[in-house]
Parts: sequence; structure tokens; C-alpha cells
Amino acid sequence: MHRTATRPWTIMEVCGGQTHSLVKNGIISLLPENVRMVHGPGCPVCVTPLHLIDKAVCLAEMCGVILGSYGDMVRVPGSKRSLLEAKANGAGVRILYSPLKAVQIAQQNPDQEVVFFAVGFETTAPANALSVVHARRLGLTNYAILASHVLVPPAMEAVLDDPETNIQGFLAAGHFCTIMGVYDYVPLVQISPPYEPLLPHARAGFRRDYAGPRRWGHPHASAAGIRRVQPLQT
Repeated sequence: MHRTATRPWTIMEVCGGQTHSLVKNGIISLLPENVRMVHGPGCPVCVTPLHLIDKAVCLAEMCGVILGSYGDMVRVPGSKRSLLEAKANGAGVRILYSPLKAVQIAQQNPDQEVVFFAVGFETTAPANALSVVHARRLGLTNYAILASHVLVPPAMEAVLDDPETNIQGFLAAGHFCTIMGVYDYVPLVQISPPYEPLLPHARAGFRRDYAGPRRWGHPHASAAGIRRVQPLQT
């Protein structure tokens, strides 16, 4: 990369998991000086609307309600307090690692309403939906989700629409492609800076053992404008 990056590059990694790996493993410090990584909007906790956090707090504080949430979500402040603060005040907040655990809690507590705060991008939506299907198969009537699903491509497009943006390429979320495929990225590839024929996108996971196939999953992806990773060059 030090040999091939012959001009300055500003690249945004989209996913919060990618940011974590880049920082944790010291990869950013190993990059050439003319390659700059910019942290993207890929943390669903960070883009959850304030009014939905307030709704979650309100539900948790209701008598007879158990609200399940991921651990990183409970610390995010609402307009008055966070879920963690509500829990400290006696609200029925449970920190969970899976929506299916919330279904299990609903099965074990038939006299209480169980709500799972379902935040995330396209990759978490299937698991959240599966929990609803699973609850229905079990005949549960006391399980629900408070959905806060957001989409990756509109977030990336919002970054590119900013007149002050200087993003010249994306380190895109590979796990997004396992759910949605590649076609949602195509319009973003075609939004190009004046000096680029196409805006480069490279798909990647979080760690080496997360890496998927080296080629884009769809046989027509290249024709659509999405290319395999090539060395950076002028």
C-alpha cells in the first residue's frame, strides 16, 4: 500500500465493527500518511432517534413491562434519562445478547409484557423478525418489539450529499451484502468525485475469520459498476 498509494486518499469505513478492528489492531497507524481513514455512520446505537429511546424508557418504566435491550444501547441518553438510569431507578430493563432471549423471558413470565428494543441495520433485522415468528409459534401474546431499524445506503448517501465531503472511497460493510446483496451499493458507486470515473467501494468484514468470498456475490456486480478491490493508484 505504501508503494501503490501515490496520491492522497480519504476513505470512510462504514461499519462500527470495522472502526473497532482498525483501532484495536493498530491498523490505522500502519497506513501511509497519504491514506486517511474517516469513521462512518455504521453504529446503529449512534443513529437511533432520540424519540425512540424515550419510548423505550417509557415502556420500561411501566408496571408489568420487561424491556430487553443490547448492552451498548442502555447507556445512550434519552431526553430525560437513559435505560441504564431507568434500570437503576427500578425499571424492568434486561440487558440481552439476542432477541430470542427476550422470547424466552416472555415464555417464562406470561403475566408480564416483554418488549425487545430492536435496533440495528439490515443485518440485525432478520434476527429481530425471527424472534417475532418464534414467539408466534410458541403461542405467546405477551411479546413485542420496539423497532428502530435503519438502512446503510441512505446513511452513506447522506455523507456524499454533504457539499463539504471529501470521501474518495468506502470500506463497505461485507455483512450487509450477505443480507441485501450488492445492488443497493450501485447508485453510490455512480456518485463520483469530479476526478473519479467511479467511487471505489471495497467490501470487508471485521476480522479475518469474518471475511467472505473475495468476489462480489452477484455475477453481474462488475457490470453494475462495483469492482473487486484493486491497488490504490493515480
